[in-house]
Order: sequence, then structure tokens, then C-alpha cells
Amino acid sequence: MITVVLADDQDLVRIGLRALVESEDDLAVVGEAADGLAAVETTRRERPDVVLMDVRMPGVDGIEATRRIVADPELAGTRVVVLTTFELDEYVFDALRYGASGFLTKDTRPAELLRAIRLVAEGEALLSPSVTRRVVREFATRPARVPRPHPRLGTLTDREREVVALVGEGLSNAEIAERLVVSPATARTHVSRAMVKLGARDRAQLVVFAYQSGLVVS
Repeated sequence: MITVVLADDQDLVRIGLRALVESEDDLAVVGEAADGLAAVETTRRERPDVVLMDVRMPGVDGIEATRRIVADPELAGTRVVVLTTFELDEYVFDALRYGASGFLTKDTRPAELLRAIRLVAEGEALLSPSVTRRVVREFATRPARVPRPHPRLGTLTDREREVVALVGEGLSNAEIAERLVVSPATARTHVSRAMVKLGARDRAQLVVFAYQSGLVVS
């Protein structure tokens, strides 16, 4: 059974999400929260597999709540998925930087949301290539920021740096394999090794590291 906490300040949104999640035999809602602080407290109490986290909530917002949840060593098994709209791309990037496993837009189809919960619960990052590219493109067109290379970036081989850059561009393992003319298994191995060396919690954080380190170019 995959357990889920719902964090959204709109009652109707939570009611709808609960009805959708609990319509599935392998999913269960174990808690709800109407603000960020309550989301953190509920997550600490229930220790769910997945938290669906709205960004804009009163008091402590979803970004700060995500940071607190991910920073708690007792919640290492909990994954946070941010619910947002494209108008909040910058908040999404902050959420990924603080350790969210991905994000969904609020107009996501029900079947896709259910699939996303299961993927994240299994440890996958919820970053579709098309959505990742849009976020990266959004930031690439903004005023230049000074890159902040990851302190362990130097531990990567040249090929691993290349792979991290491609992950940052939103490429899947299959697309990376095609681009580098290697097997999908080899691409997956490079991604896994880079994650270990950089201490990335999941693929989502690799995107952040790639962007912050200046590996992604417009």
C-alpha cells in the first residue's frame, strides 16, 4: 500500500484528490493539511510514501515545507511532489533545489497523477523531458546568474559531466544513449554513478546541480 499526504489550502482540491487517490486499491490517503506547517507536522506523524504539496499556502508555503521534510533524516523514505502551474516555474525550481522529487501541474489528467504517485513511491524522479526542458528554458532566458558549481563536480569523469548536462536538458536515459551512441544500460550507469558522486537524492536534483553548476547552456 502506497500512503499519501495531501497538502493544499483549498478544501475542494483536497476532497477531489482524496477521492481520486482512494479510488485505487494500492493507494491510501493517511493525512491532509491546509498549510505548510501542518503539512510538515502531518508528514512527520504519518511518514507517508508521497506528499502532494501545493506551493501557495498560508503561513509556511509549500517550498519551505518541502525543505523541512526533505531535511528531516527520519523522513528519508518520503518523496514530495509539488503541485503547481507553469506561472510558478521559479517556485518549482526552488522546490527541486530543496529536494522535491518532481512536480505536476494542477491540470494533470487523473490517470497521470496516479501513475506519478506510483513512480515517485518507487524512487523515480517525476520529471518528464518536455516539462524539464520548459523549466530549464525559462531560466536560461532570464538575466544571467553566476554559476555555483557543486563542490563535488570535480569528482565526475568527463563523460559523467556530459551525462549530467544532458539530464539537465531533460533527456531521458534512452535519449542520452542515442545522443552519446551508447547502450541505455550504459547511460543509466553513468547517471547512477553521477548521482552517487554528487549525493543527489534523485534525478530531479541532478537537473538542479546541472543548472546551478553552469552545465546547462541555452
